[in-house]
Amino acid sequence: MHPQSPTLTSQQEGAAQRRGLRKVGAASLIGTTIEYYDFFVYGTAAALVFPAVFFPESSPAMGTIASFATFGVAFFARPVGSIIFGHFGDKIGRKRTLVWTLLVMGLSTVLIGFFPGYNSGVFGVLEGGIGIWAPILLVAMRFLQGLAMGGEWAGATLLTAEYAPRHQRGRMAIYPQLGPACAFFLASGTFFVVSITVGATSGAFLEYGWRFPFIASMLLVIVGLWIRLSIAETPVFKKHLESRTGTTAPAKLPFAEAFKKQWRQILISGLAMSTVFSMFYTGSTFLTSYGMSSLDFTRTMILGFGMIAAVVLGIVTAVAALVSDRVGRKRVIAVAYGGAVIWSLVLFPLLDTGSAFAFLIGVTVTLSLYGVANGPAGALLPEMFQSRFRYTGAGLSYNLGGIIGGAIPPILAAQIVANYSSIWVGVLLAGLSAVSLLCVLALPETKNNDLEADDTVVERSVTS
Repeated sequence: MHPQSPTLTSQQEGAAQRRGLRKVGAASLIGTTIEYYDFFVYGTAAALVFPAVFFPESSPAMGTIASFATFGVAFFARPVGSIIFGHFGDKIGRKRTLVWTLLVMGLSTVLIGFFPGYNSGVFGVLEGGIGIWAPILLVAMRFLQGLAMGGEWAGATLLTAEYAPRHQRGRMAIYPQLGPACAFFLASGTFFVVSITVGATSGAFLEYGWRFPFIASMLLVIVGLWIRLSIAETPVFKKHLESRTGTTAPAKLPFAEAFKKQWRQILISGLAMSTVFSMFYTGSTFLTSYGMSSLDFTRTMILGFGMIAAVVLGIVTAVAALVSDRVGRKRVIAVAYGGAVIWSLVLFPLLDTGSAFAFLIGVTVTLSLYGVANGPAGALLPEMFQSRFRYTGAGLSYNLGGIIGGAIPPILAAQIVANYSSIWVGVLLAGLSAVSLLCVLALPETKNNDLEADDTVVERSVTS
């Protein structure tokens, strides 16, 4: 008898495909978790320690404003990063570009952990500090973080979207979109452990304790690189790479072609995504500072609440992404933004009751509204752009929202709290949410788009 040649049944092929999709999803999740961990560790430190370490000559209020200003630098760098890394992502591939975003983010984060403060050194070195160079170096590293994050999000979401079956792109988008929840849990948890280990109010925490979460990023980056190097390039990009002529060839200058063909989608999507950022960075970073400075809660309690809220955020994000496969991306995001308009006006009166439970509810609901909108966003933006400039277009849209919603509101909110009633922070967030709601309603529904069909993917009116 001749041995039969090995063949796979349809059931076996389906199982192999599901394993492959899970591997891609895991690579995307681990990578975005590491990238966002680095990004959020900075945000947590900006609220907890940077005013004292890098801006000691300022008043507490001005130190907080300056600290959040350095936090906002990254959001202005993110569109630049989306153009730079988007260019290479659309020219040489998603996978190779994502390796570089991880390296840039990891290096800049680890270096922050070794920087001396304005008046203090690190681990017994340069104990007199380096003066004005401390905040200058901090801003430089924060800019590099922004560049890396600008290229990370679009690449990670494209990795899953371009592997996923058409009607499961929302499901696959869960993986990269869970990264923020996992990262916020890890960032809060790391600072929580350091706080209870060296003392939440001790000089040791301000001198060296806060540095450990930054330096620990080195281990996460090594794991992330190993995972990302083990996956293959996306099938959609490989298909376009095989043809260097005609409409399917990679764009010579993806940034220019993206704006030429779909500038309306980029601008309106940027405004639509701004509330995603304002809800997250209000819930994660600004409320951390507000809880300590205005409500006199302890650092460890606030960090513990952040970990609880991160778990809820992960669940909400996954459910919203799954639902978007059934009812569409626009409807789910619109519901989140409608809720954000109302919640923003309720949030600060609730917080100002001074109740710890009210603070937990405030952080959790704010982050949950972010999760409802962010879950479908991982599929919406990649579905909106043509393959040859998809990395650039999706990244630009998302990161323009970062400037409007992630950089500006925390700085304005810190100034409002220092000089006026906190209710005006809620009014600011409600107004931004209303604008985002109108913009998302103006975008086309994308859940049925064919990502391989460049001639049919969204050369449409944004009002269709």
